[in-house]
Amino acid sequence: MPRALLSVSDTTGVVELARGLAARGYELVATGGTAATLGEAGLAVTSVAAVTGFPEMMDGRVKTLHPKIHGGILARRRRPSDMQALAQHDIQPIDVVVVNLYPFAETAARPGVAFDDLVEQIDIGGPSLVRAAAKNFRDVLVVVSPAHYGRLLGELDRSGGPSLAFRFELAQEAFAHTAHYDAAIAAALGRIDLHGDRFERGAEVDTDRLELSMKKIRDLRYGENPHQKAGWYGVGPVAGAFGAARTLQGKELSFTNLLDLDAAARIVLEFTEPAAVVIKHTNPCGAAVGTSAADAYVRARDADSIAAFGGIVGLNRAIDAAAAEVIASTFIEAVVAPHVDEAATAVLARKPNLRVVVAEFPETNDDAADCRSILGAMLVQGRDRVAEAREPWRANALPDGVKVVTRRQPTDEEWDAMRFAWRICAHVKSNAVVFTTAQRTLAIGAGQTSRVDAVNVAVMKAKIASQSLARSVAASDAFFPFRDGLDAVASAGATAVVQPGGSVRDAEVVAAADEHGLAMVFTGRRHFRH
Repeated sequence: MPRALLSVSDTTGVVELARGLAARGYELVATGGTAATLGEAGLAVTSVAAVTGFPEMMDGRVKTLHPKIHGGILARRRRPSDMQALAQHDIQPIDVVVVNLYPFAETAARPGVAFDDLVEQIDIGGPSLVRAAAKNFRDVLVVVSPAHYGRLLGELDRSGGPSLAFRFELAQEAFAHTAHYDAAIAAALGRIDLHGDRFERGAEVDTDRLELSMKKIRDLRYGENPHQKAGWYGVGPVAGAFGAARTLQGKELSFTNLLDLDAAARIVLEFTEPAAVVIKHTNPCGAAVGTSAADAYVRARDADSIAAFGGIVGLNRAIDAAAAEVIASTFIEAVVAPHVDEAATAVLARKPNLRVVVAEFPETNDDAADCRSILGAMLVQGRDRVAEAREPWRANALPDGVKVVTRRQPTDEEWDAMRFAWRICAHVKSNAVVFTTAQRTLAIGAGQTSRVDAVNVAVMKAKIASQSLARSVAASDAFFPFRDGLDAVASAGATAVVQPGGSVRDAEVVAAADEHGLAMVFTGRRHFRH
């Protein structure tokens, strides 16, 4: 009688699989929790303890680590000495191993999880079962994902039994699965610092080794250009954000679509109020906050309606019917949002080529690693968040480092506008200068080689769009090295400026602001985005 061993933490589909195996003449052997699940479903099941003659012990730490289990898995059916050893020690072969592992990565992702609780989620027996079965793939089928349960039963019904190609495919996935799992453990423990006898989570980029495990989500048609091959991978065992995104409709996402969607998400995630952005070539054409997703989108689109044509949209609120109507009224390539209401799907469906992406972006540690490749190496840094602008700015309630450096104090309206501008400017390619109100961008000068050029580009964009910059505020992602940039900002019509400060000529720039009657704020923090 063939034997199947089942030991799963994720019970999705396991009862149906077990029924299928039993119907095909397999004896079911299972560990404690899985055995209980199958028994409750009315299936006959043999416990691992009954096979080994030893009870599960140490709160489940020791269950399957026994020759009666691993001998049954590792025995090579075509080698007489292996089969003789099974007979000598009364060990029955195990033909199918179905295992998924303790949810270590999910536990590690929980804020504030205790170190000892994290350690208990390091699976020992599970990876050993998987690796043993994968090593002996010619004789043992190993399944680590519920997605393959149906295929397994189908292959068992195949004339001549499961193909060697199927067996090898399962083995490849099994070794990738355990490698993925070990990488998660190494990465999580690598971020733990020991302080006396206390284990505390530290920064993700301060480790000597960075373990990355990436699973392909899909191939892309090509990269930035048609001659470049490209793929989309989820990073980490717990795929979040674009690692778990769903495309509800539209054409296949391209490499550049995904880069732009990422840029859009990073901007709207800076805001707690409804926010929207339109992106072109990873830079915002327009960004805005509003009373609703629809209101924010219209403001963002109309900030530069010419550039918004064919853009990528990001929202930090669900797309409801009203938002869907205004999005569908514009030609855009793709939109990302945390949810799409049922009523909105029919509206968006009018634009069948529009790519609609749903992605959840949970709050992450500010030290979360941002990785970028260079030729033959990787650069790793903590994610840049505009932490100093999370709360409203007022003269009597400023975060550390933020200070007024001019004679004139900003008005309340200018404070709100500068805080808005500062959050947007941090996500514009440097050198960057942006002009805004408190609710939306007016003009954006992105990616220039001098700060004066960035101002001039923004002014040019405003003129093309017939957009007045009078009584606007301006934000610069880094300091003004000379007063000429500040003079250009004042000439454009801005009444207040926010910048990091830190130039050797700060005094000259502050004096220029005072000459023009501007209020100027230094944040003490630069936000370059290369």
